[in-house]
Amino acid sequence: MATTLNETLLLAIPLAPLAGSLIAGLFGNTIGRAGAHTVTILGVAIAFVLSCITLFDVMGGASFNATVYEWMSVGSLKFEVGFLIDSLTALMMVVVTFVSLMVHIYTIGYMAEEEGYQRFFSYIALFTFSMLMLVMSNNFLQLFFGWEAVGLVSYLLIGFYFKRESAIYANMKAFLVNRVGDFGFLLGIGLLLAFGGSLNYNDIFAKGHEIAALTFPGTSWNLLTVACICLFIGAMGKSAQFPLHVWLPDSMEGPTPISALIHAATMVTAGIFMVARMSPLFELSEAALSFIVVIGAITALFMGFLGVVQNDIKRVVAYSTLSQLGYMTVALGVSAYPVAIFHLMTHAFFKALLFLGAGSVIIGMHHDQDMRNMGGLRKYMPITWITSLIGSLALIGTPFFSGFYSKDSIIDAVKLSHLPGSGFAYFAVVASVFVTALYSFRMYFLVFHGEERFRGPKHPESPMAIEAAHGHGDHGHDEHHVHVPHESPWVIWVPLVLLAIPSVIAGAFAIQPLLFGDFFSHGVAFQNVIFVGENHEALAEMGKEFQGWAAMGAHAFSGLPVWLALAGVVVAWFFYMKRPELPAVVSRTFSPVYKLLANAYYLDKINEIVFARGAVAIGRGLWKEGDVVVIDGVVNGSAKFIGWFATVIRFLQSGYIYHYAFAMIIGMLGLLTLFVTLGGK
Repeated sequence: MATTLNETLLLAIPLAPLAGSLIAGLFGNTIGRAGAHTVTILGVAIAFVLSCITLFDVMGGASFNATVYEWMSVGSLKFEVGFLIDSLTALMMVVVTFVSLMVHIYTIGYMAEEEGYQRFFSYIALFTFSMLMLVMSNNFLQLFFGWEAVGLVSYLLIGFYFKRESAIYANMKAFLVNRVGDFGFLLGIGLLLAFGGSLNYNDIFAKGHEIAALTFPGTSWNLLTVACICLFIGAMGKSAQFPLHVWLPDSMEGPTPISALIHAATMVTAGIFMVARMSPLFELSEAALSFIVVIGAITALFMGFLGVVQNDIKRVVAYSTLSQLGYMTVALGVSAYPVAIFHLMTHAFFKALLFLGAGSVIIGMHHDQDMRNMGGLRKYMPITWITSLIGSLALIGTPFFSGFYSKDSIIDAVKLSHLPGSGFAYFAVVASVFVTALYSFRMYFLVFHGEERFRGPKHPESPMAIEAAHGHGDHGHDEHHVHVPHESPWVIWVPLVLLAIPSVIAGAFAIQPLLFGDFFSHGVAFQNVIFVGENHEALAEMGKEFQGWAAMGAHAFSGLPVWLALAGVVVAWFFYMKRPELPAVVSRTFSPVYKLLANAYYLDKINEIVFARGAVAIGRGLWKEGDVVVIDGVVNGSAKFIGWFATVIRFLQSGYIYHYAFAMIIGMLGLLTLFVTLGGK
């Protein structure tokens, strides 16, 4: 087998979705709906097949790290488009293209009655192209291009329903919050460029120890620590880590397919991938790693609490995503990079499954997303029910499901770590097991079991009931007419089944090669570095105890996480099936805590008061003091001075010749005096 991958084949992987996007976007009206979804699905399918071929070749020892196109050069600095294809990239390519393909197929059914059908397919294909360019890059310029491109397309997708005020607010919020993270990301790249002299990963990694020996100018701070924290701030925005997570729940305003695409395998995992790719740099800064592990632990635990009080089915899954991203970030912080990527992969499958399952429920419920109006859907939507159950079991870490192997490995890696902050992180990830099971099966029981609440009036606090009360609900239907739920069409349930399969088996198949095998022996291909740092001893110790996926699953019943997950399921069953009146009692009893959670820790209000109003105050101050007083003062003052000077000069324009002659004589005497004075010196 060739040791170098074919460049043309690699180019075809991102360009195929791009071609589909351009055709659907530019010629959508000409080719129609069928043409739009055909070209985009074909483009993503080609990318998926070629990505699988690439992964197979990489497993056989092939790799690629070269410039594809040189944009320009400034002295010794080169701005290039280049690909770095190793096992990390190849795995990401397969995950991204597979989930994207499932979303494309699903979209045919979900968006069938929506306006802007061709535009939507163009957007999601363009999103796939942007993510592929990000993960395939071998330099910071291309990484930043892909980074910003996924942010731009997510803005378009979240605000797809641009006539809806809440969607406009949500996409603007996502855009602005991500700009905060991207500012830090750009500063980190700038520092590495300034002191590393290159934008190429290879060059920067080679100078990692030199940069680590420097201090940030004017301070005693370690330069590499500052650069790594700045890079991670970018990841905090993209991967929705506390406190830059506030955009993600509101992004549920977009159509459900993009929720699956953004929150499962693409945009939110870009930050996780970036930190894993930059592991040779992060490994040189313990302070940066401690910062990462603490932020991840806060996100994993406290975002999970918010999922317990949500009533919108998509928002429950969204907060679940936040919590699971916290798990991945904790794994990065304790240097267990393979474990983080392993959980990224398994999470992509079962989280895409849960989002698409939620979309199927929404269709069956005639676009009602409030779980308080659901119940008993199991017998009406059997395929959606069983696939959603599989996704939920994988999410909570049920033994032998894919999520179990990756989550349990994260918990073990954190337990064995000695990094400052790892103690708190261990408590957070273990406690989150119970919280995850509680909100996951609260959603499951409310949606698929119990009383068929869709047969009665809408819950008075649900959005549809509020709209109906104002005369905008029910889309003109009789309020006494019962919309009986129904199973979704095959273009929707087929992707659910195809995602359910890896949600069950992917963990068992992948754990040995990814964590204890040689899969990542090409982790950073050009340096032959296996990207495990301080935790390589922890992974080695875990490897000694690993006796295979079956033994690991069986052994789990003697550990704490499985019983915490079971406790969460039991509590959810008792509260929402056995004694459904208890949640209201608990929320009234602990009213302050409930209000805190229902208002998402008031972070939106804090951002509005401190940052938004602060920005407005600064802008108003710059306008009044800077623009009106200084700039207008200078401009108007100069105009007034010219007017005054012209008024004075006007008196000299008398029309008498002797006045002009006198002025000429005075001027000549002045010039002679000046020349004599200068000549004397």
